[in-house]
Amino acid sequence: MKDAFGGIVNIVLVAIFLVIISGILGLVVNYTKAFRMKNVVISTIEQYEGASGCFDESGGCAQRIIEKSKTFGYHPTNLDDSCRRNGYEPAYNLFCYKRNDSDSGKKYIFTVVTQVDIDIPIINRIMGLSIFQVHGDTRAIRK
Repeated sequence: MKDAFGGIVNIVLVAIFLVIISGILGLVVNYTKAFRMKNVVISTIEQYEGASGCFDESGGCAQRIIEKSKTFGYHPTNLDDSCRRNGYEPAYNLFCYKRNDSDSGKKYIFTVVTQVDIDIPIINRIMGLSIFQVHGDTRAIRK
């Protein structure tokens, strides 16, 4: 009987280890998607020089960002509330941005925030979503 309990404990420990490892690997994959999305948004905004078409769905800039997000399967949880709380504007529920004026209003820099696609209610309540955000800035863009 003593040996039977030892076998069950070993099976439970192996199962817990496998769940933890698969969770970590899933988080790493989703962080990679968020970093790739941030880089796509920043490079597209820089390419279009911060045109207003990047932030409404009518422009070619917006279409490029949306198509790129679909190619690598980036679809985060709802960003609207967390963006607005932190002073950012949401864009097509894919990323948040803030325009920062610099150099006496002659240049501006966009700060872009993407969200890691994680939807585990317990983790979201304990740690909050801001822990799983990726921030980045564009280079200075002339007006």
